[in-house]
Amino acid sequence: MSILQVENLYKTYGEKTLFDSISFSIAEKQRIGLIGVNGTGKSTLLKVLAGLESAEEITMTHANDFRIEYLPQEPVLEGELTVLEQIYYGDSTIMKTMRSYEQALQELEADPTNSQKQKQLLAMQQKMDEHDAWEANTVAKTVLTKLGIVEFSKKVKHLSGGQKKRVAIAKALIQPADLLLMDEPTNHLDNETIEWLEGFLAQYKGSLLLVTHDRYFLNRVTNKIFELDHGQLYVYDGNYEVFLTKKAEREAEAEQREDKRQNLLRRELEWLRRGAKARTTKQKARIQRVEELQEQKVNVSKSDLEFAIGSKRLGDKVIELDGIHKTFDQKTLIDNFNALIIPGDRIGIIGPNGSGKTTLLNMMAGRVQPDLGRIEIGQTVSIGYYTQDHDEINGDLRVIEYIKEIAEIVHTIDGRQVITAEQMLERFMFPRSMQWTYIRKLSGGERRRLYLLRVLMTEPNVLFLDEPTNDLDIQTLSVLENYLDQFPGVVITVSHDRYFLDRVVDKLIVFDGHGGISRYQGSYTEFMEEFKEKKAAYEKDVKEAAAPKQRTEKRKKLSYKDQLEWDGIEDKIAGLEEKISELDEELAAAGSDFGKIQKLMEQKTELETELERTMERWEELALMVEELGK
Repeated sequence: MSILQVENLYKTYGEKTLFDSISFSIAEKQRIGLIGVNGTGKSTLLKVLAGLESAEEITMTHANDFRIEYLPQEPVLEGELTVLEQIYYGDSTIMKTMRSYEQALQELEADPTNSQKQKQLLAMQQKMDEHDAWEANTVAKTVLTKLGIVEFSKKVKHLSGGQKKRVAIAKALIQPADLLLMDEPTNHLDNETIEWLEGFLAQYKGSLLLVTHDRYFLNRVTNKIFELDHGQLYVYDGNYEVFLTKKAEREAEAEQREDKRQNLLRRELEWLRRGAKARTTKQKARIQRVEELQEQKVNVSKSDLEFAIGSKRLGDKVIELDGIHKTFDQKTLIDNFNALIIPGDRIGIIGPNGSGKTTLLNMMAGRVQPDLGRIEIGQTVSIGYYTQDHDEINGDLRVIEYIKEIAEIVHTIDGRQVITAEQMLERFMFPRSMQWTYIRKLSGGERRRLYLLRVLMTEPNVLFLDEPTNDLDIQTLSVLENYLDQFPGVVITVSHDRYFLDRVVDKLIVFDGHGGISRYQGSYTEFMEEFKEKKAAYEKDVKEAAAPKQRTEKRKKLSYKDQLEWDGIEDKIAGLEEKISELDEELAAAGSDFGKIQKLMEQKTELETELERTMERWEELALMVEELGK
């Protein structure tokens, strides 16, 4: 059943047509991935649907009580609100109820003997019962905890940028919505959190439309793909894997149509040039047909073009790190780290946010000095560094001018051919018609793609990539990955993108977040599989170590203390079971008195824990008695 119908959406940005009268529908429980090259309007489409941007023409049909929740790339939060106040933001009844309940709870905690505030909390507990808000309240706090936010009363203005993004995600996930719009939700999340989010979205009750560069995430979460391409929208049933197959088929058909068009155009032109004798009306019809063929445009993908840019000669010595130590704000990021980077290395750097990954890159690039230790760079090393926080690009330059500031041509690996700046721009999806556009007219993603190309045009032999997947679209990442396949130099990348790491690197430098660094030879997926196996084995060992040990020593009789305990333990068990039964009866009679229920549940939990311990002790004593009997 369709919950949203969009018809004839037309929108332009400057001279570019973003949406050329596109139409689509979204059904219940659909999980849609929105993909396309940066600059095609993915974020704009989400904003139009969320009502934050207008369009020249659009018809939207949905139910009167239709609700949309939108998660932007950059969170928009109110700094004076607490974490809980922020995620319970909204006008829905359930949000208002939870907000009022949390406020009453905080006020009572601040003044626990105030009878008026006790009555107020009781009234809010009854409202929570009336609106079935307890489950939503539990889900909200669980989501926050899973996202690493545990200080619920902390004001938003005191959170870090990463924490704000996680609060924004939590807010989007718990708001009642028929359609959830998410723009790059995985940016700046660690891999464990991304995997949790995959599982949560699989159980999400509403429909979902998201933009993401994370291809594993896209493949596991979606069941439909929307592709924006040159103002058109193409719809594919299935996940990202199915999309790749179907898109290849579509492009093959487009290429066949283009070949047929070119052949027909060639024959028509030859006929006209021969000056064939014909009636005037027929001649005019031929000319009109040729003009129509010339005006037809078939968009054929160029993203799979092979190219192998050369690089400056790299000697045997690349980078050597010896005893590196670095602290920041009294936190040890890197402690006594040693490494030898050799020609051909493909290294991924992984670890928690803020653990020092970018700092390590900056030290190897000479931008930051270590507190202790030395870093030696080979004389032939030429570093190309794609950073997260590059200098602002001069918007008054044209695209081609920006690239030609670095080089007008680059050479292939064998040195026999040259590739011009114009050709390189085309291969990075800047067609000739776009190359004289002012940079200020580009989207943020298009600027990042242009900046990446500028780094590569320096023909480096050592390439540093700091979170390249955060701002690059999937198609650009594919082009970059193809480039790296043929790149003859060293690649070192900081990334949380699992697909990109698997595709590009074969060694890992792993930060533990406490100054410790380890190495792993293999792919990211192999590392995670081993990590999970070791974690499971460790947890099993801990559990077994905590279990009571069976006594192996021979005894003649129980000790006086053990005998007294054995004589009375069955009565103790019966007494505990009776108390728990009495509490069950009190709980049944408590009705909606949540305060009383909470106290009774606490007592019951304590008794059940004690009963479990007593039963374990009974088993241990029974075994001892049995051994003595033998």
